[in-house]
Amino acid sequence: MLNRTEAIVVGAGVAGAMTALELRKRGASVTLIDRWEPGHWRAASTDYNRIIRAISGRDEFYTRWVRDARERWIELQAETGQKLYYENGALILATEGHCDWEDATQDTFQKVGVPYQRFKAEDVPLHFPQFKTDDIAYALYEPEAGMVMAQRGVQAAVGLFERLGGKVARGRATTDRSETLHLDGKKLEADLIVVATGGWMKEMFPKTISPILGLVGMSVLYTSTPDGDDSFDQSHMPCWIDHGQGSFGLSSVEGSGVKAAVVIPDEIDLTNDERLIKRSTLSRTQSYLRTRLPGLVGQRVVDSKFNGISITPDTHFIVDWHPEHENVLFAGGCSGHLYKHGPTFGDFVAGVGLREYGTADRFKIAGRRKLSPKESPSGR
Repeated sequence: MLNRTEAIVVGAGVAGAMTALELRKRGASVTLIDRWEPGHWRAASTDYNRIIRAISGRDEFYTRWVRDARERWIELQAETGQKLYYENGALILATEGHCDWEDATQDTFQKVGVPYQRFKAEDVPLHFPQFKTDDIAYALYEPEAGMVMAQRGVQAAVGLFERLGGKVARGRATTDRSETLHLDGKKLEADLIVVATGGWMKEMFPKTISPILGLVGMSVLYTSTPDGDDSFDQSHMPCWIDHGQGSFGLSSVEGSGVKAAVVIPDEIDLTNDERLIKRSTLSRTQSYLRTRLPGLVGQRVVDSKFNGISITPDTHFIVDWHPEHENVLFAGGCSGHLYKHGPTFGDFVAGVGLREYGTADRFKIAGRRKLSPKESPSGR
């Protein structure tokens, strides 16, 4: 029987796009609203690419979700005919004396059945000569990992949503003192309203969401590969996470250059700040690359991105109902790791929104607390 639910999804980033698509697949009448065009550069879920990997410490929940999401990205790629996923693996570098997250991941991988290999520090360059690893304890390599094309993934999901009969609209949603939603000054009304506005959720819901949602800016640089050298391309090099150095990166894909970030969060004003990186970030990242990827010494930065990331105290997502508006469901709290979960997250949110099941305890608004690095799925 066709679902006759009238639904509105506010926010067309990966969380909103995937939720709208899954609601439409379930038969709901859905309108997806954003202030800008889906895939716009102010969204946290844009950029060229994102790592998809199952490593989550001792957290089996997210490990299983990523494994499911990987299959769904592959299915979406086939369904849309667009290249969305490159499976070039992920290399996790474990720092001597600070390997709790990586140690726990090995146990989780074995329980869940995630393929992986463990390399001694001196053996990493034998497999991946791009990396200098004499300062690490060991490395984990997850072959069934890689990268998702981020902006393209959002736009592919929105395009499929529209082909299935979903409606996309442009407008700005705001709230009043009671946190009632309005669109361009008119009260929003529907059986279900999903709020997936990323960092803007904090300012839209100062009573309900702001106390549990922080907002930071993160810069990434793209560095040119050397002339005539394809060893830094995704066909020869994995993505990597350098947890002890607070860094991560992705190999060059579709001519992008090597993406790298040293994660030192900056403040960001989502409304007023330009999306430009600071010179200090450039220096920090280039210094890191000289140490970890010496083959890139002397290469030039060819692009950069500065994104606003919302983060909860425990780094878990938010999927919960507004305490005073029974038809308003929050979906977000990305904590820097929502994108890779996108299709699975959207499916889960759609099921909660249609009352097929309740949300998970970890996603509820109440009871949030900061986790130790040993407990956190992100290791921070």
